[in-house]
Amino acid sequence: MDYAAKGAAALSASNYAEAAKLYTEAIKASPTSPDYHIKRSMAHQRSSPPDYQSALNDAESAVVFAQKRAKRELIVQAQMRRAIALFGLERYGDAEFVLGIVKRLDPKEKMLAIWEGKTATRLKTVAEDDSRREVKAKETPAIDTEKANILQDKQANKSESTGGSMQKPAQAQQMPAAPAQTPGNKIRHDWYQNSDSVYFTLLAKGVPKDKAVVDIQSRSLSISFPLITGSTFTLELDPLYAAIDADSSSFSIMSTKTEVVLRKAQPGLKWHALEGTETDNTSHDNPEKEQRSKLAHAVLSTDSAPKPAVAAAGAPSYPTSSRSGPKDWDKLAEDLTAKKPKAKASGDKASKGDADGDKDEDNDDDFNYDDEDGDPVNGFFKKLYAGADPNTRRAMMKSYTESGGTALSTNWDEVSKKPVEISPPDGMEAKKWGE
Repeated sequence: MDYAAKGAAALSASNYAEAAKLYTEAIKASPTSPDYHIKRSMAHQRSSPPDYQSALNDAESAVVFAQKRAKRELIVQAQMRRAIALFGLERYGDAEFVLGIVKRLDPKEKMLAIWEGKTATRLKTVAEDDSRREVKAKETPAIDTEKANILQDKQANKSESTGGSMQKPAQAQQMPAAPAQTPGNKIRHDWYQNSDSVYFTLLAKGVPKDKAVVDIQSRSLSISFPLITGSTFTLELDPLYAAIDADSSSFSIMSTKTEVVLRKAQPGLKWHALEGTETDNTSHDNPEKEQRSKLAHAVLSTDSAPKPAVAAAGAPSYPTSSRSGPKDWDKLAEDLTAKKPKAKASGDKASKGDADGDKDEDNDDDFNYDDEDGDPVNGFFKKLYAGADPNTRRAMMKSYTESGGTALSTNWDEVSKKPVEISPPDGMEAKKWGE
């Protein structure tokens, strides 16, 4: 029988007492399911009259189980149910604290604003020395899950006895067989963190507790155990992203996974990865030293960076995105416009050429711009380039080259400030060579 599905249907039909009983049966089959505890907490809270203490017990169990599974969404839901139950028990200080956890994990939680408003309103009416303002709750509640389940079983039996004769407890179910060991190449791991700890989970079934070795050091974590194939599985995290308090850290080997809680040596430090480098570890232990190191590195990098060679004395340097460094547009324009030597003919033609020498020297370029395979457009642009001043030439060369031939500008004041972007015609897309 699918008790969870029937419980969900009863919850949707607002039959909260029946939903609580059905989810109790579902929890017997899956005692560590965060979702089942969340739903049963909701049923207790919405019952008439509400059972806020049972709702809180379920919500806190759900928080612990969700954290062990590293399911952020379920953690948020469980903490939200926990805050609502604390509010119902008039523990307004604790409710406000837990709502703060929910806000940190998911600021967009749809019920958050409503319950924040309710809690703030109640706290305004409570005296400063009132015990209802006290904050005793912790982010990870300390629970006795076995005791909590026994209490819920008693509550369920009590509800059944109210409606009729007491039913006999079901016979103890046969203990399930130990799960088969996960192959070494399929073992995975996951982790998450809060301000105080890093929670590491090795997703491996059938780890032998008596033969497994979990070594927790201030800067490393090592897990090893024999596989049924005869080889040994070993996981080394060395060095860790930051130092930990090995004495306060702990681990637990279960039938389906191995969980390790690493207490941060520096609470509040956010880990960006599980592993780091020796340099990272040293700097994380001393934030001021890390900042000084970064500043020194920036200064040294700036001072020691290779400087591009100056092509000509006094030549200006312009912004560029080229990997080979800035281009000397003055030299490029000079090379392109350099006059080509002409072979002098003998006789009268040679004399005429000498006579016209002065005229040739006055020409800015002696290339035949009209003779470009009969293309009048190219001829036009070449004439435009030949008759332009040096700044205009630089603008034309720089814009045409950097844009990949898609733009041509004569405004050097504009082009010199930044690289010219590629502007393909409408309906076309610019791609790199080989794409």
